[in-house]
Formats: sequence, C-alpha cells, structure tokens
Amino acid sequence: MKNLILLLCLTVFTMSCKNKGIVYNDPIPEHDSLTISSKIVNEDRVITIWTPPNYDNSTDRFPVLYMPDGGIKEDFPHIANTLSKLISEEKIPPYILVGIENTERRRDLTGPTEVEYDLTIVPHPGGSNNFRGFIKHELFTEINNRYRTTDKRAIIGESVAGLFVMETFLLDNDMFDYYMAVDPSLWYNEQYLVKHFETLAKADYGQQKKLWFAGSDAEDISTHTRTLNEN
Repeated sequence: MKNLILLLCLTVFTMSCKNKGIVYNDPIPEHDSLTISSKIVNEDRVITIWTPPNYDNSTDRFPVLYMPDGGIKEDFPHIANTLSKLISEEKIPPYILVGIENTERRRDLTGPTEVEYDLTIVPHPGGSNNFRGFIKHELFTEINNRYRTTDKRAIIGESVAGLFVMETFLLDNDMFDYYMAVDPSLWYNEQYLVKHFETLAKADYGQQKKLWFAGSDAEDISTHTRTLNEN
C-alpha cells in the first residue's frame, strides 16, 4: 500500500502543480457505471468503477480506492489509467477504483463556515457530513455487494477534495485505512482543520491509519501544509 500512496500522490501532485486550466485527454478506460438514488444526500449519484485487469479471471478479493471528482469527465480516466499502468508494471498490487461524479462539488466537499471570503467561493457550504454519510452508509454497501472487495479502503483527493479527505480523517477516521490529500484547501474556514488538528485527532490512531498529504508551492496551499506538517 505504501507504494500505491507514494506513486499515486506523486501523479496527482504533478497534476495539481500544472496549470489549473489544463484538460487531460486520457482515453476513457473500460469501466462500469451505476446510479444510486441516495436518501442521505437526496439526489441521484453517478458512480464509475474500474476493476483491475485480473479481476474477471480470478476469484480474488481486492482493496478499494475511492475518489471524489471521479466522473468520466473529471479525474477518473487519468487515475484509472495510472493505476492500470502501475499494476501492469507490478509497482503496486491491484485495486478497484470507485469514482464519485460531482453534482455540487464545493457543497459536498466542505464543512460549515461563516467566513465571508469562503462564502464568495462556496455559496452553499456544509454538505460534507451528508456526503460522508452517503459514502459510508450507501456507497460502501453497494460496492461491497456488487464486487469482490476486501475490508481495506483508501481515499484520494486534490484541492477541496483534499480538504474533504483531511476532514474525514479527523472526524470519521474508521471509514478508510489510507488517506491521501494533495493540495488540500486548508485555508478554508480560517484554517480550522490546521488549528484544531491535535484536538480533533483521536489518540488511538497508532499505526492503524495512514495519512499522506502534500502541497504545491502556491502560497494559499503551502503555508498551511507546512504548518500542519510541523504540528
């Protein structure tokens, strides 16, 4: 798993350091798609699933990597193709990739805030708890019922999705075994997660959970990732 964390995060980190307006033209890999009518977020959510090359020719069970920003027109093709390449080169073990397509991205991936600056960027904040509930109580069940999964789960996210990863690590740590946040938007809500990291973190994490985060040299990112790293 350590290799997966390192290689995937380096890939996403490279993406985040480039021009934010760049469009990645990765070929769309063969994948499954399903729609979940969620009672928790009260809307239909489109889910894209990529299974490793040896999935159909084996009876093995596989760990699962979950990703927000996971629609076909979002980051799913790039991450799926990256996984496929790394698996074929035997640099990482095989994983199932589950992408969650966005509806209202900034609503779903942020906690509440009353900061005026935040509200100019995120007009409808505070949906992260419901979005987390959808993943935990509806999406996990659907994926486990449809695919041969192990009990090992990881999540990866960049920018505001990285913020969601960090928040989930602190507020509902049992959801995943591995948390990967690239360029997390830790400036949000006056750096609440950075300022309260130690008080929010559970004392019994031990070696059970792994958090990996990195920030580019953008001032609104690097300042807070460096501060968090020093805590």
